[in-house]
Amino acid sequence: MKKILFNIKQYKYLAEKVMACGQFEQGLLETDNFTDGERYQRILTNVNNRDVVIIGGTVNDESTLELFDLASSLVSYGAGSLSLVIPYFGYSTMERAVLPGEIVTAKARAMLLSAIPRSNRGNRVYLFDIHSEGIPYYFENGLYPVHIYCKSIVIQAALQYGGDNFVMASTDAGRAKWVESLANELGVNAAFILKRRLKGDQTEVSAINADVAGKTVIIYDDMIRSGGSIINAAKTYKAAGAADIFVITTHGLFVNDGLQKLKNCGVIKKLICTDSHVNAGSLNGDDFVDVRSLDKLICETLG
Repeated sequence: MKKILFNIKQYKYLAEKVMACGQFEQGLLETDNFTDGERYQRILTNVNNRDVVIIGGTVNDESTLELFDLASSLVSYGAGSLSLVIPYFGYSTMERAVLPGEIVTAKARAMLLSAIPRSNRGNRVYLFDIHSEGIPYYFENGLYPVHIYCKSIVIQAALQYGGDNFVMASTDAGRAKWVESLANELGVNAAFILKRRLKGDQTEVSAINADVAGKTVIIYDDMIRSGGSIINAAKTYKAAGAADIFVITTHGLFVNDGLQKLKNCGVIKKLICTDSHVNAGSLNGDDFVDVRSLDKLICETLG
């Protein structure tokens, strides 16, 4: 029997792609809003003892609560198993406390989702290229986390745009381990930027660990918010003699006019991202951006 696929409102675009590439039954919902803004949802598909999948990224608090309400209700109405597919887990900035009194939002949201009632055959949450590898350990109460790496998508894009002589690069030493893993699998050199802190949040580049002169440089970062770090890295590699520069990211948020800033910086030839975030999923017909869908990876993961 086919799994039933539901989605929250913001992830309809991705659910449609997953429906097209996989063997799922479409879960039907009636949704509306009351005059005071309260959300109304009604499950129209019989889910009793069925395997149920929900696609819903936690891009903001509203979407997170929509996902929580829907998931909890599906279990209450008898779902046999529950799989939460979260293409973008949106609370990774505050994944740990640095200063006394700071609220670890990533943990709080994981605890919220962990409060979803357990289905008869168990609940799972699928996370894609999360910003901090410690986040899965915040889920509890039988909600089993599965971290899905989008390495296959990144490698395919790197080979397409890198040609025969390219370097996999990171924005700084903090992402070097992941980039080095990609470089080793591709059989190319890895590069990262060494920075020296001056004062406050001011830094200066002290060195680049690899020779990039005359070579194509492909910068990978798991997430791009406003694009500032990527632009600074791209300009640094260009100043070191890099030829063409491409950027690959899993999660393209592009806040604060970030996409336009990346276009206007003048050193990035192409940006490749997935459709894990609604801001990237809505991009159509933009020659600067190559959007790769997570649909097939989701279908393969769910079987």
